[in-house]
Amino acid sequence: MLNEEITKESLQSAEQRLLKPGLRFVMHSLVKPTEKMIVNMLKNIIRTPGILIKDKLHPEHGEMSVKDLLRKDQGAQAVDIDGLGLRDFRRIANKYGVDFAIVKTTEADQPKYSVFFKARDADAITAVVNEYTAKQLQLGKKGRPSILAKLKKFKELIASIPRKPLVKNKEEVR
Repeated sequence: MLNEEITKESLQSAEQRLLKPGLRFVMHSLVKPTEKMIVNMLKNIIRTPGILIKDKLHPEHGEMSVKDLLRKDQGAQAVDIDGLGLRDFRRIANKYGVDFAIVKTTEADQPKYSVFFKARDADAITAVVNEYTAKQLQLGKKGRPSILAKLKKFKELIASIPRKPLVKNKEEVR
């Protein structure tokens, strides 16, 4: 029943989007339609229902533009994030299937990012926010380890390992 409705809607949409404008173009123009034009028009008519069915059955999730996000459903929420936490937010939001859009604001010296997000379930949004804040607090307590400090530590560790003395003996052979 659902597949029949989706197919019917997609065919009607294809007719409205492609067939009528194509025929109107052919009838009102003085150019005689070529075989190539008709073949391309028929290809578009055949391809469009499949694309529309795919979009209905598997809607886009994850990162998208703000325009698409606001058009999709109602009730978008926004939060400001610094550049360091952006990767963590993307990972967590994709994990919970939350739709989000990221906008960079360059009003201050250091750029900030506004993240607009929405989900069907309020539980998913609260889970994303809770996990993200917990991760940021955890990073805040420990701080991010310096790569130079790690490199210095490993250099000292390697220097402290005793090495076998390398002796090269060359003998003259005649």
